[in-house]
Amino acid sequence: MMPILSYYFSDMKRTLWVERKFTFDFPEGWIFNILERLRGTTPRILDITNYLTDDHLSYQMDNKWSIKEHIGHLYDLEFLHIKRIQQIKNSLPELTGADMSNQLTNESKHNDQTVENLINSFNEKRLAFLAEFENLSDDDQYFKSLHPRLRIFMRPVDLAYFTAEHDDHHLRSMRALVPGGL
Repeated sequence: MMPILSYYFSDMKRTLWVERKFTFDFPEGWIFNILERLRGTTPRILDITNYLTDDHLSYQMDNKWSIKEHIGHLYDLEFLHIKRIQQIKNSLPELTGADMSNQLTNESKHNDQTVENLINSFNEKRLAFLAEFENLSDDDQYFKSLHPRLRIFMRPVDLAYFTAEHDDHHLRSMRALVPGGL
């Protein structure tokens, strides 16, 4: 079945995550709105997964990740996000890089877990990530560390935005696996 969006955007190809370019030029004060967006990831995962069977949640189209594996991947990366905000707090000049091979996600057998466990585990780590922002000093808000892959400097607001964009990338991938979903 042809996805509905392809009818409207027949020539448009989805940009791969690793091809995304970022410019971080918005004010530090946007962090409050972006943190709110990060708080909304769990409810959006629940919206996508609601009423789906385990077969749907574990289904791998074209040998790519299932919905459960996308949720597990978001969970896997929360450890990196927490580490990075702590590195900014500690005024480290460069952030830890991500494992672009996604070895942890590929080996974690997320499809063997219940979706409830995956969502709860992700939400617990996401709340820990958000809590890291609560104790940032004014100086921390302006400090910049180098992102190793992008080779650009990031402030806390930029890290929050980058994480929210990554969430959205995977939320869209999950929604594309929902039967009849947009």
